[in-house]
Amino acid sequence: MGDLLISLLAFIVAISVLVAVHEYGHYIVGRWTGMKVLRFSIGFGKPIVSWVRGKDRTEYCLSAIPLGGYVRFLDGREGPVSPEDQGRAFDHRPVAARIAVLLAGPAFNFLFAILAYWVIFASGVPTLLPAVGEVAPGSHAARAGLQTGDRILAVGNANTGDWETALVGMLDQMISGGDITLTLRNDAGVQRSATLVVGSDAARLTEPGMLFDGLGFVPWQPPAVIANVTPGGAASEVDLVAGDRVIAVAGSPVRTADDLIREVSSRPGETVALQYYRDQELRDVDITIRAETTQQGVIGRIGVAVSSDYGDLAYLRKFGPLAAVSESVEKTWATMTFTVRMLGRMVTGDVSLRNISGPIKIAEYAGDSAARGSREFLTFLALVSISLGILNLLPVPVLDGGQIVFQTVELLKGSPVSERSQILGQQFGIVALILLMSFAFYNDLTG
Repeated sequence: MGDLLISLLAFIVAISVLVAVHEYGHYIVGRWTGMKVLRFSIGFGKPIVSWVRGKDRTEYCLSAIPLGGYVRFLDGREGPVSPEDQGRAFDHRPVAARIAVLLAGPAFNFLFAILAYWVIFASGVPTLLPAVGEVAPGSHAARAGLQTGDRILAVGNANTGDWETALVGMLDQMISGGDITLTLRNDAGVQRSATLVVGSDAARLTEPGMLFDGLGFVPWQPPAVIANVTPGGAASEVDLVAGDRVIAVAGSPVRTADDLIREVSSRPGETVALQYYRDQELRDVDITIRAETTQQGVIGRIGVAVSSDYGDLAYLRKFGPLAAVSESVEKTWATMTFTVRMLGRMVTGDVSLRNISGPIKIAEYAGDSAARGSREFLTFLALVSISLGILNLLPVPVLDGGQIVFQTVELLKGSPVSERSQILGQQFGIVALILLMSFAFYNDLTG
């Protein structure tokens, strides 16, 4: 119940902030271009709080349904315009001004992302260098010769200073040609190239959570080395000590801290064989796993903390105020172009449509990122803000992009698009959005 509440609150905060940014873009550029604003609302439905300000008597509202918002301009198509407001209605302003107002919403979403990334880069970003963990026998990775501990120096011609850059490069190469070319360096410092031949399997591997399983390797993680032992716990009763490296529980291999946690937590109350190394000597011991009740149910624990030392693979990237500006602009642009490429590949069938998320998944991501801290939540906001900006630029009549198409046609032909064409366009846009949202909900419920 607590996790659900956190996800719901984080989702409402995220949507409210990003919609406010988007609508403020429309609002402020509309005012700059001489349009009269009748209402600026965050949320839909009945206003909960409202106030009127300015010489135009603009109404500002916080409304009951916090899942969107809107700016309402004076518009001659909706009714007569008083003599004193002639020339200030949306449809009375020059086409260039209208297009500028429509572009301003997505533009402000992109500016928000730049600001969010600037805060993140200026405050410092914990960064993990990409390295290969366990490689599955017979997998694409194994056939390419990848080995545990290999550092990924580059994907194609692009250097990889972190896992995010490596993942984007791998996805790009995979959906473009089916092959992923990596530059690797092993523990001995020997550098080599390796090519993962994915071929027709590429589209399947673009499904959420499928990339590493499909390629056949996982990111490197520290081994399951005990950092400290809780007095009176199950581990202390069998004389486990800090520095012991666990390699198996109940016959199941344990290579990382996550492996140890998974194997132990799934066996509450069981007595199992545990294998470990101490000073390069292999030892065995039978241990009775304690059963503990948590919010997630009954889980097993043995009373140890496991080391999370990534060595020289982990470092803190921090930029000065000016350097953070260029870095945040570059990051926003890279994310925008990658998102557009992925959308295009979805249309051609090269990328799985299961990557389309609806409000349920977005709420889960919001809650998870909020629980991990302000930096992660800010990163989530930046990503969703970019997605919101790109979505609104799609040429669908009920979105900003579709309205920009109508305005551009009017600019070219010298007269407005016919009312019938606009109505047909609106109907098409509504149907398209309903289908898209239905598909997103389906992915949320079946994913």
